[in-house]
Amino acid sequence: MKIENIGDLKVLVCTARGGSLTAAARALGITPAAASATLKRLESQLGTRLFERSTRAMRLTPQGQILLDYAVRAFELLDEGESQVDADRATLVGTVRVAAPSDLTRSVLLPLFDEFLAAHPGLQLRLSVADRVLDVLKDEVDVAIRYGALADSRLVARTLAFARPVCSASPEYLRRHPAPRIPQDLAGHNCITFDRGGRRHRAWRFCRDGQWTEVRVDGDRSVDDASLAREWALAGFGVLLKSEIDQRRDLASGALVPLLTDWQTEPYPLHALLPSGRFVPNRVRALVDFLAARFSADPAASAS
Repeated sequence: MKIENIGDLKVLVCTARGGSLTAAARALGITPAAASATLKRLESQLGTRLFERSTRAMRLTPQGQILLDYAVRAFELLDEGESQVDADRATLVGTVRVAAPSDLTRSVLLPLFDEFLAAHPGLQLRLSVADRVLDVLKDEVDVAIRYGALADSRLVARTLAFARPVCSASPEYLRRHPAPRIPQDLAGHNCITFDRGGRRHRAWRFCRDGQWTEVRVDGDRSVDDASLAREWALAGFGVLLKSEIDQRRDLASGALVPLLTDWQTEPYPLHALLPSGRFVPNRVRALVDFLAARFSADPAASAS
């Protein structure tokens, strides 16, 4: 027998991504019973098991993995066809799924997303805000906005900007603690550090006259959410080292004061990450082009 309804393959894709029929049902807006019945119908039509079931998880069989690969490609081709139709109508429609860091979203990206949606009323934005790096290939994400070098060859990176970290503290903190004059002075300060991949990032690097120095910092607060680190700094709890792009509003208002201004820090790229080899719908490409144009118009976001 042949597959009678290509829409049934969405249960296969969502179950593989979510690891369970309950996750697939939630993603598709149906009941778990309906998802289970659809999967059983698929297996009956194909005459083979697509998943090995257990009480904890569902694991694809070799036959299920083969069908999953073709199903994903089939839905991408459908997206491509829809995108071409949309291009003929010169109207962008559909959903754009974006993952972005928490503080960057609140301080910079949110008004840009609002502007983009206002210009394209046929679009919907599904935004995942977190500092953990989502798997663009497995998670339901069209584009991820991330700081740092590209570490996965299966992804394509579009550079949006170059960010330079700025060391800062609130006026309240500086009333209680003398401002550091050289990077080594940071060893005597309460520094707010970030957790990256389960490890605290405590090595801060600075440069002057071509000479780099690395300082090991410490403090009573470490967090894996950049927006919380900013809130602690604003409340006067410590010294922050964070992208100037994220801090621009606070630095301009005086809520945070730049420190060690005669020292340089290492710039790092802000990327839009897309899966390599996957078709990129016009609506996704349009958003990335829009963000790139907005960042390129900002002199402070260019490489230096």
